[in-house]
Amino acid sequence: MTMTTRFADKIARIRAGDYKAGDFMIADAKDADVTGGITATGSRRDALGLVTGARTRPEFLDQIRSVIEQDVIDIMLTSAGNLDVLSETGAFEGSAVQPAFRGNETTCVWGNIRGGRYGAAPSRPHRGADLAFAPGDLCLYSLTFNNDAEADARMLETYAAFRRDARDSGVRHFLEVFNPNLPNAVDPDMLGTYVTDCIIRLQASMTRAERPEFLKVAYNGPEAMEQLVAHDPSMVVGVLGGAGATHRDTFELIAQSERHGGRLALFGRKINQAEDQCRLISWMRRVADLDVSPEEAVRGYHADLERDGLRSDRALDEDMRITSDVLRFDAATV
Repeated sequence: MTMTTRFADKIARIRAGDYKAGDFMIADAKDADVTGGITATGSRRDALGLVTGARTRPEFLDQIRSVIEQDVIDIMLTSAGNLDVLSETGAFEGSAVQPAFRGNETTCVWGNIRGGRYGAAPSRPHRGADLAFAPGDLCLYSLTFNNDAEADARMLETYAAFRRDARDSGVRHFLEVFNPNLPNAVDPDMLGTYVTDCIIRLQASMTRAERPEFLKVAYNGPEAMEQLVAHDPSMVVGVLGGAGATHRDTFELIAQSERHGGRLALFGRKINQAEDQCRLISWMRRVADLDVSPEEAVRGYHADLERDGLRSDRALDEDMRITSDVLRFDAATV
């Protein structure tokens, strides 16, 4: 890379305590191909925005190139195999977008394998990418805690081995921590505090040289986010998108996480399932920059679709609904 990425500029300001409006980072998680097979890359759409089948790999790569060329996101995350192709074909040349690849995939993310049932057991660590062939200098590593000493210790020991390999290969990483994939692993009322404490505990044994560039966590409400951010101001905390839902959910998640100390949103399905991904990203950027409210963003996005002759998947009234329980209370109190 011959030019400075927006990610490098923004994270430097955030770490220096100089965060301002416009510094919230948006990452597009186009690594869905590590979660399954034919259907993982999302739906192909026709000129009207209607679904016509599953995207092929070349179509998926073309969609990724379009988002990079739009030049709005800060980070583009893909699988190692796809980043290899994108880099070889010059997708990031002259771009301020930071490329990143998925360094591992815990088994709980194998949800797009048709006929699979991997989510029924505690997530196991698995690393498909070989850092000796790393297609970039930044990657994502994922952990899933399930309140199971044997499973969680195995997860952490594998993460320690990864950190050694990453240092030897000159690869930086950011850390994604999923909520437990087993429904009864933690009392629901303790979910946010459990995950927060697991993160704090694991980082206590890590020197500065070992620590991730930033964290990517599930949004478990204002209190959990604020506790994690306040405990150690040197940690930059971002939020993961989770399942696709209404566009109001997408914009609310950005607004609420930013309001409570989050400094990055890394969304996969919420972007990949959109009728027009670049249009959605433009409105995500405006919400993150505090230019518009989540409600205004939903209306603006639907107006753009109508202007472009694209049919929306949901009626405006339906798309204005907040469907995520964790987002409802805070939206009602603002």
